[in-house]
Amino acid sequence: MKQGILWRVAIVLLVLCASAYVMLPDMLSVPRLKEGEQPQGLARFLPNTRVNLGLDLLGGIHLTLGVDMEKAIEANLSQVGQELLAEASRKGLLITAPQLAGERLEFVLTVPGKQEEFEELLKQKFHSLAFEVPKTLANGRLRYSLALTELERQRFTDSTLDQALSTIRNRIDQFGVAEPDVRKQQDGRIVVQLPGMDDSNRAIGIIGKTAHLEFRLVVDPATTKGPTEQLPYVGSRGDEAKGAPRFITVEKEVSLTGDHIENAVVGSAQYGDYEVAISFDRRGSELFGRLTEANLQRNLAIVLDGKVHSAPVIQAKLTDNASITGNFTLEEATDLALVLRAGSLPAPVKVLEERSVGPSLGQESITQGVTAALVGGAIVMLFMMVYYGFSGVIANFMLLFDVLLILAGMALFGATLTLPGIAGIVLTIGMAVDANVLVFERIREEMRRMSPLEAIEAGFSRATLAIVDSNLTTIIAAVILYQFGTGPIRGFAVTLTLGIIASMFTAIFVSRVIFTIWMRKPGRKLSI
Repeated sequence: MKQGILWRVAIVLLVLCASAYVMLPDMLSVPRLKEGEQPQGLARFLPNTRVNLGLDLLGGIHLTLGVDMEKAIEANLSQVGQELLAEASRKGLLITAPQLAGERLEFVLTVPGKQEEFEELLKQKFHSLAFEVPKTLANGRLRYSLALTELERQRFTDSTLDQALSTIRNRIDQFGVAEPDVRKQQDGRIVVQLPGMDDSNRAIGIIGKTAHLEFRLVVDPATTKGPTEQLPYVGSRGDEAKGAPRFITVEKEVSLTGDHIENAVVGSAQYGDYEVAISFDRRGSELFGRLTEANLQRNLAIVLDGKVHSAPVIQAKLTDNASITGNFTLEEATDLALVLRAGSLPAPVKVLEERSVGPSLGQESITQGVTAALVGGAIVMLFMMVYYGFSGVIANFMLLFDVLLILAGMALFGATLTLPGIAGIVLTIGMAVDANVLVFERIREEMRRMSPLEAIEAGFSRATLAIVDSNLTTIIAAVILYQFGTGPIRGFAVTLTLGIIASMFTAIFVSRVIFTIWMRKPGRKLSI
């Protein structure tokens, strides 16, 4: 046997053994290891790879979410307004506190004769804002109305959607759902698929909770000079007996936000409740230390999504830790800690669509899909054996090898198998046979003027280009489907792409090795 055949056989055996090894956990029905879990028994010798089932096969929850972009833009403009007020004050350009009017900022420049200097400030440091000619008021004052430029508005919208997408993914990952599917659609909506989950209320609570944490000082008549507002007070069960107020007046200025949270864990509180202990990163510790040191003996309100959960007195300088108490059950505290660790959403999200798929329906889909694949595959294999004889038998083994390679690829790369994905496997079987047919017909033509072994070499060499060309165009289409499609369509694209790559490998490379080895023994005939 020549050296060239030896290395080809080695590659085939290596790919076969590697594929079988990757698929062993599924073949032996070994459970998937959870995060942090150590393998036991047989699992210690197997890879932690599985073919993951999609929502339509495993059952679960499908959510379509919409981000409240209007609220996000208003929050962004409010922050820009505070920066503008502070910057104008440093320049000696007195303006009234900017007020929101829809998606615009309105304020008055109170110093006459400063229009040119003020507008130069806007152009230099607030170029994201567009403004028109101001309206002249009494005493030479000017009323300005500012809004985000179209370019800045689009950039901010894209950034907000990406941040919301990332936050939702982080929350789901910490929640422990196996193989969730979270993606942004072209219309700005976010689609979330949670295979294997059946508690839709809890899922919506975790995904849709804004979790915007703020620390605000409670109003002290002796020291508070800026604007204030009243917020509802939640408190704990013990506060009810003490006659705690239903609302607390706090300073409108936010002293510290939850953006600097490094960790959040659940702990026990009084009256059988639970609390969430939070710790800050380095920057957050510095800010929290300054805040508490400068406001000793004052009440600091801990505000979550616009509600005051507690307002303890600052007894000493604190730097690292704080806690959120309230009427939390263990599950509520656990979920709150989860969303705080994952970060707050940049804007509220609304559930636009909710669908549940039961596991029984998923099992029925699996049964029907597998049945279709088996029946289709059996018919194709029978035709190949009848029409091509021994060569058809080789082609049938290549089909089985194709399916093994597809499933191994999905398990190795963590892809999700959906019902359209099963359809993609069935289609791949047909395309794999098409590649074999091209090779076999080419070999038949070459056998009319040369020996069988020479015909095999010529047939594979001349059919390869046609096979590669046709399959590459299909792969390009599959890549486009994956890039722009939703979950089921992406599942189809994944199995189709893996199937095409596997079929080219088996039809062009593996089949050639088998035919060459078979025909090298003198006296053997080629049945084709």
